[in-house]
Formats: sequence, C-alpha cells, structure tokens
Amino acid sequence: MRPYILAESNWKQIKDQKIELVVLPWGATEAHNFHLPYATDVIESDLLAAEAARIAFEAGARVIVLPTIPFGVNTGQTDITLDMNLNPSTIMAIVGDVLDTLDRQGIQKFLIFNSHGGNDFKPVLRELGLQYPDMFLAFTSWYTTVDKSKYFDNPGDHADEMETSLLLHLRPDLVRPLEEAGSGKENKIKIKSIREGRAWTERKWSLATNDTGIGDPRLATAEKGKAYFEEVTRKMADLFIEIANADLFDLYE
Repeated sequence: MRPYILAESNWKQIKDQKIELVVLPWGATEAHNFHLPYATDVIESDLLAAEAARIAFEAGARVIVLPTIPFGVNTGQTDITLDMNLNPSTIMAIVGDVLDTLDRQGIQKFLIFNSHGGNDFKPVLRELGLQYPDMFLAFTSWYTTVDKSKYFDNPGDHADEMETSLLLHLRPDLVRPLEEAGSGKENKIKIKSIREGRAWTERKWSLATNDTGIGDPRLATAEKGKAYFEEVTRKMADLFIEIANADLFDLYE
C-alpha cells in the first residue's frame, strides 16, 4: 500500500496522518483516435500524479492523492459516441463539495492535477476561493510542464505522438498497433481571427478531426514516453513539495 494514495490507505493509517496537501487528479473519458483507449486521460492522471506524489512523499512532503475524476468537459464532442461530458457547472459543484470536506477537516491546501484540455478550472477556483478564503487552491495541467518538442517530432494535442508515447510506456497493453492509427490531421476553422488566436470558439470535434485525434502519433515510442514521463513527474513533484511546505501566511516576497 502506498501511503500517499488515498484509495490504497485505511483508517488506521489516515486517522493520525499529517496531511499537508491534497491532490485531485482529473481526467476525461473520450475517444483517442483509433489506437488509444477512452481512458487515456484517466490513466495519465492516475499514474503521473501517483509518481509525482511518491517522489514528493519520499522527500518528506505529506501529500495524498484522491481517486481520479474520470469525466471532463466534453461539450464539443456530443456526437462522438460515449464521449462523456460533465458541464462546467457540474465541475463547480464537485470541487465545491470536495473543498467543503477538506475545509471542515482543517486541510487547507488543494491542487487539481488536470489531464484534459477541455477542463477549465480558473473560473471554478476563482469563485470557490471567495467561499474558502483561508484555503490555498491551485490547479496544474501536467502537459504544459515540459516543452514537448524536446522529446517529440510531431505537434498535436490529442492522441498525438506525446500521448501515444506515454501510453506505450505506461499501458502498452491498451495501445493498438500504430499502423491502425489515423493521421491525426486537424481541420482548421475558416475564420481567420480564430485560426490566429485573436478569438476563440469551441472546436466541433467531429468536424475538426477525421479520426478524433489531433496530431500524428506514428513516430511514438515507449522510450520517448518514459523520458517525458520522468521529467514531467519530477517537475510535478517539485510543485507538490513547494505547496506542501509553503507558509500560507508568508506566500509573497
């Protein structure tokens, strides 16, 4: 049993355990091209958060990881079969209930460990921060931690070379042969200002991609995934340690 994973812990361990930081991994259940499983984001959240917590715990940070939330915001994918959607208001309610539990028990530091690009936690934490002014609330999206071009040749953001390499390292038993994968070509919107980033609209997934992937996965390898995993989890462990050790009355210099 890993003492930093709540799902593997028991009351005998937990009742007297000092807890400095609670981490909530958050994924999504959605199609990932033809070769990766629907649970890709959940697997990534589970295993990246657990490894970062192990490193942090062994360095003395009293971190505990909650069970991963398996569904995310997929409002642009309503016509992709069994892509499961949580509305932003539902996410607000879930996080609010978690914070109510932690605050009532005197646990003041909370970090969401995000694995899905459709999840937007800034407005959630802004609003809930007014209700819990004494708590430290933060989120991180692990996939923004390391420059992907350091390890991967093909850009992308969904079932791409990076995610495929990670799954080849973490759960190769769930990855179909790469010759079965689609190309991951993105069909760009015709509105120029949106294409160039001066405005935003949600991507209609069934129109933006032909295979549910964005980014060519076919150069992926387990070796690339392992190297990337190790750097990301080291950096995430540093974040866990810093938050766990932070003095909430002396955060700014």
